[in-house]
Amino acid sequence: MELLFASSNVNKLQEIRQLIPKGFKLISLEDLNYRDELEETTETLEGNALQKAYFIYHKFGIACFADDSGLEVEVLNGKPGVHSAFYAGLPRNDSNNLKFLLMEMEHSKNRRARFRTVIAYVANGRELLFEGTLEGEITMEATGVNGFGYDPVFKPLNMDKTLAQLSREEKNKISHRARAVNHFFNFLSSSQT
Repeated sequence: MELLFASSNVNKLQEIRQLIPKGFKLISLEDLNYRDELEETTETLEGNALQKAYFIYHKFGIACFADDSGLEVEVLNGKPGVHSAFYAGLPRNDSNNLKFLLMEMEHSKNRRARFRTVIAYVANGRELLFEGTLEGEITMEATGVNGFGYDPVFKPLNMDKTLAQLSREEKNKISHRARAVNHFFNFLSSSQT
């Protein structure tokens, strides 16, 4: 089964390619010569994922899925959340986002946070949502060189390393995106039988 992933984020594409089970083939927007940035103008992860999936579904007429992810920090009342990619402002910059987050939390003892991913699937006039979360805490400083986004400052519960200190294979076993992708592909596999 072929599936179109509605994302222009190369890092997400690489992660998802490693997560999908045998029997599925991932088509990227690059494969369709589409290189424009997809709009994310809603105030929820669910809304942004649906917005991207519907846009690409209507443009190409192919069943597709999109995701949106965010870091939700307890002491910041769920921020940066849906605004995670641009938390420090425009242009999008992971390093600036990390510095801004650590500065905001400089005096906070409560470091609890979670990553959350929502996948929206649009096909044949119906939409479905799948979610994955990863609980953890924000470290005092960035550590590790793997991953992207907030990975260098996010330490999953019951682990002594940040996501950026894990190999891609280790991260893909526990990440919020991996959990959402597993829910999604379990659904697709069971609906095909």
